[in-house]
Amino acid sequence: MPLKSPKPVSKFLVIVAFATVYIVWGSTYFFISMAEHGGFAPFLLGAVRFILAGVLLIIWSAIRGEKVFIWKNILHASISGVLLLFVATGIVIWTEQTLPSAMVAILVSSSPIWFVLIDKSHWAINFKSRSTILGLIIGFGGVIVLFSEQIGDIFSDNAAQSKLPWMLLLVFGTIAWSCGSLYSKYKLTSGSAQVNTSWQMIAAGVAFIPGVFLHHELRDFKIQNIHTNSWIALWYLVLFGSLAAFSAYVWLLQVCTATQVSTYAYVNPVIAVILGILFAHEHISVIQITGLFIILGSVLLINLAKYHQQRQVKKSAATIA
Repeated sequence: MPLKSPKPVSKFLVIVAFATVYIVWGSTYFFISMAEHGGFAPFLLGAVRFILAGVLLIIWSAIRGEKVFIWKNILHASISGVLLLFVATGIVIWTEQTLPSAMVAILVSSSPIWFVLIDKSHWAINFKSRSTILGLIIGFGGVIVLFSEQIGDIFSDNAAQSKLPWMLLLVFGTIAWSCGSLYSKYKLTSGSAQVNTSWQMIAAGVAFIPGVFLHHELRDFKIQNIHTNSWIALWYLVLFGSLAAFSAYVWLLQVCTATQVSTYAYVNPVIAVILGILFAHEHISVIQITGLFIILGSVLLINLAKYHQQRQVKKSAATIA
């Protein structure tokens, strides 16, 4: 069921929300790695991160006087939260133990394509928009160009065939993310986006707990052995990666088209590369620079359709007046 026509929202808030999702989620790969290398096991990190963030947000919502215990809303939020943060994010965490980060980034960046294919209510708009389709194709191509120098190394060994099941699993993860996002967008609830986001994170965090015990992650866990950098990374992931960026993402799904919001998957690798240059003193090649500009150009193309649509609406309104 499509959403009703949304009320006008501040363009400034939309820009801030996009910037938050683009920049913060582009940096979370670095902080997840920092947290894991400093003592947090993957499933334990996911459970602590999302439960802590969800509880903090639900407490804040309750203090503001919002109704937080509406069971129908909790159910819907839990479904989308598990798809988004447990299935999709969990698969990324799991496959990164086998697949190179470059291949993970490329496959994850295919999610905007799945948004267009699965978002049936917007087929008439998306498939008629040449700029949208072209932008999606160019954006995915730009990510491949960005990591093209690593692709040859990935398949240069004899173990390339063994990577195929993990690659297919990662594709399933991107489909789960798209489905969870669209479910969150179109499943109308009476609760606020903030409360729904809270329950999404709490549900996902709880879903990570069985993995903690199945992989015996608590057996060797000792708080005193966790490095300071890991605690810093954990709080960054909680406050910025979850509370700020994920809340901004869920809100953007309500006020923008899913295709536009999905452009985060193209921009995040750009941010990750830029952060690597600034803080890890990594080298950037001409090919990578080319990939960056291709990706940014694709995002402009994807948003071009909405810009033209808004201009037509303004012209029609002026003519009627």
